[in-house]
Amino acid sequence: MSFDYLHAISHSKVYEIADKTPLTAAPKLSQRLANHVLFKREDLQSVFSFKLRGAFNKIAHLTPSERAKGVICASAGNHGQGVAKSAAHLGMKATIVMPETTPEIKVLAVEALGGHVVLVGDSYSDAAAHAQVLCAESGFTFIHPYDDPLVIAGQGTIALELLAQCGQQEMDVVFIPIGGGGLIAGLAVYLKAFSPQTKIIGVEPVDSAAMFDSLQAGERVELEQVGIFADGVAVKKVGRHTLAMCQQYVDEVILVDTDEICAAMKDIYDESRAIVEPAGALAVAGLKRYVQREKLAGQRLIAINSGANMNFDRLRHVAERAELGEQREAVFAVHIPEQAGSFLQFCKLLTAHNITEFNYRMSSREQAYVYVGVAIRGAAESQQIALELEQAGYALTTLLDNEAAKLHLRHLVGGKSAVVHDERLYRFEFPERPRALLDFLSKMAGRWNISLFHYRNHGAAFGRVLVGMEVSQAEMADFQSFLADVGYFYVDESENTALRLFL
Repeated sequence: MSFDYLHAISHSKVYEIADKTPLTAAPKLSQRLANHVLFKREDLQSVFSFKLRGAFNKIAHLTPSERAKGVICASAGNHGQGVAKSAAHLGMKATIVMPETTPEIKVLAVEALGGHVVLVGDSYSDAAAHAQVLCAESGFTFIHPYDDPLVIAGQGTIALELLAQCGQQEMDVVFIPIGGGGLIAGLAVYLKAFSPQTKIIGVEPVDSAAMFDSLQAGERVELEQVGIFADGVAVKKVGRHTLAMCQQYVDEVILVDTDEICAAMKDIYDESRAIVEPAGALAVAGLKRYVQREKLAGQRLIAINSGANMNFDRLRHVAERAELGEQREAVFAVHIPEQAGSFLQFCKLLTAHNITEFNYRMSSREQAYVYVGVAIRGAAESQQIALELEQAGYALTTLLDNEAAKLHLRHLVGGKSAVVHDERLYRFEFPERPRALLDFLSKMAGRWNISLFHYRNHGAAFGRVLVGMEVSQAEMADFQSFLADVGYFYVDESENTALRLFL
């Protein structure tokens, strides 16, 4: 590559504003995993994210004329705070274009740092497009969140610190979260130069795997949809520079799911009492998965805790899913006979286990359904409980891999009315903003009768609803056209057996 990343990282200007963050031991996790686990605490930066490094390094290299005109960026939170603080430090104007779905806590944080906030659209893509328009009109310099050599070099200064804190002979594997790829590109290019035996493992959510897919394809792949839980890495298309660097320097990218991320957030809290954001826990989630897959022992493993801009409202969702991700809770849907004493008999079968949740609904005079959560000590115990129940004559469904059941069913057990007919079940995601729920209902405009509706705010950029609608066979063509035009991500859950048992 023509750009000298090693020189740029070694001579970066980030320490005018960024902190050298600590590398802290995780003794509980280390003991549990039989490896020496350490956290690189980028969540302790003044803006609670590593993004400050790259933003400042880019802005500090602008010419006097560029500084006079000011800077602009598009951001859903962390990058915007880094740009705002960097510009203020250098006495410059900064405009931060953010989606209207951005939580208020992040908007206020940017404004408190001196940034001028413009709210546009529902997604980062909408904000980025508008930022480019303003850039062309005003002469601002656009500060890219990841696909810029100086931004990448700024993020790479973390590698300088790791080598000083750990030594090149003491880093077996480093786990790094991936969104657009700026962080992992900066660390990988430097670590592979000075600690070539260290493995570099990137981590992405299964529903935002833009780098994983691009590496598989050998070219940049644009995702149609990205997951919304780990919003800090919800990128549809990785950078041109970052993909090329990952192809050359990254050993592997692994994928983790929402439950694993929540469990990792709990692990970090247990070790340090720090509450990181979902993207900030990706590396720990990937570390745990990698250790299990490779059966590692006695190695020195480092996870980059990349950020802590976490909305408090999201904690209830994290708490619900963490036990599932750590395989400390199993969830089942069970048929039981509707007769006197059957409920008590079923409960007696579980007396050796701690019940975490119990929902019961009489379905008919012949049978009933139970939604039950049970505390476990790993997947093997979940399988054993299922076997014991089946041997006792109960028909059951394990719900650990049923996303709709985990999102909605535990809050919505209520039974299906005998008067409902031709019901279709759909799960939708829509932008979480004022009037969003009303807008969603307005799009349906009374065209089909709603037979079921469950919405729960998880403090994220997008809301999630489960909707039942009465749609006759004759109306299906019109209904399919509605789904195509509605503009929201959706999943047909009509054949979801677990939902149908209860709903």
